[in-house]
Amino acid sequence: MVWMTAAEALHVLNVLPQTLYANVSRGKIRAKSDEADPRRSLYHRDDILRMAARSNGRRKIEAVSTQAMQWGDPVLPSAISTTADGRLLYRGLDATVLADTATLEDIADLLWEAEPGQALAATPSAATTAAAAPPAAARSAGTGSGPAADGAADLLTGATAVCAATAFASTGALGAGLLALALRSASDAPSLCRPAAELRAEAANILATLTQAMIGPEPATNQAAPDTISARLARAWQRPEAEDLLRRALVLMADHELNASTFATRVAVSTGASLAAGVLAGFTTLTGPLHGGASAEFAQLIAAARLHGAGEAVANWLASGRPLPAFGHKLYAEGDPRARALLKLLPELQPHAALAAAAEAQAGELPNIDFALTALAAAHELPDDAPFILFALGRCVGWLAHALEQVQAQRPIRPRARYIGPSAGTC
Repeated sequence: MVWMTAAEALHVLNVLPQTLYANVSRGKIRAKSDEADPRRSLYHRDDILRMAARSNGRRKIEAVSTQAMQWGDPVLPSAISTTADGRLLYRGLDATVLADTATLEDIADLLWEAEPGQALAATPSAATTAAAAPPAAARSAGTGSGPAADGAADLLTGATAVCAATAFASTGALGAGLLALALRSASDAPSLCRPAAELRAEAANILATLTQAMIGPEPATNQAAPDTISARLARAWQRPEAEDLLRRALVLMADHELNASTFATRVAVSTGASLAAGVLAGFTTLTGPLHGGASAEFAQLIAAARLHGAGEAVANWLASGRPLPAFGHKLYAEGDPRARALLKLLPELQPHAALAAAAEAQAGELPNIDFALTALAAAHELPDDAPFILFALGRCVGWLAHALEQVQAQRPIRPRARYIGPSAGTC
């Protein structure tokens, strides 16, 4: 059973009822009405078991540290984003409200504390990108050593452009993004003890590098001014009618406090590594199926639902012991607000809607942002990797914001391990 009664929850937790209710009100334990008796509430098993690990509320320092590394309280101070009362806030502003009008570049300026327009100014126009692309003869003889630090038109030139184009053709946006960031990591300067203004300019340049690599060859256009990432994606995917939704999705993906990829970015940059190296650490972490790769897992669930029906697909998935992809989020007891903000603008799709109903009925889980990105891609017939591209390009803004913040700390992130191996041998 995914849900527990109050009596069962209190027995497991060994606490007073008011302690249980207080944890529900703080969003630490998910609850819902009992369909058999609306006067009663049911409590999510996973949350109850997680709270029970606190040893009835008396947590030793090791237990506190362990929980902090596994969906516990934030382990690092940050002024960039947080979740509160079921909302996602960017520097105190509701992300879903910002998504109504802001571009990803606007959010970059906000999170980086940059001058308005700085992120957009670093983005080359599609016309400039096309003009800067090396001719076929030069592509086999490019000699560039990496992305230039100045001039957006030179972001991917010479050998870098050749490698990125080859990677895009053979491995798609993922391979091209990895390679572009790796090449920058090999040549960009360390981040430690550099002026904040200089690092912000470099952050804008890195975002442009990753965008250009993941979008790939762009169609010719007369657009001479810098263009937004959402507009460039809509043009590359030939879906101009989806541009507003792409813009909203990118804004909603910009940051999510100390998630796994952001923490990886901060760890890398805490050593003094370059901003590009930090973003590369975040990007590789994002590929995991429990993080940004969840949309690929969800595609398997969709395929199973089309073959066997949504109810059976969800039941079989849960029986396998694997986490249900694209559903549930431990930070949102009442559902992911980012998903709601996108889904309300999309048509109802099948088997997506049936899967959502089955997931709530069988697991008590609501759609999260991975579900919404996949639904957006399906509604507008976007490429299969569109959800990952939107996730990566949007989150790159947050990675860079956290990298910039971490540089100011000037100390490495170095947690301790609690050794559980064999004791030292005796003579």
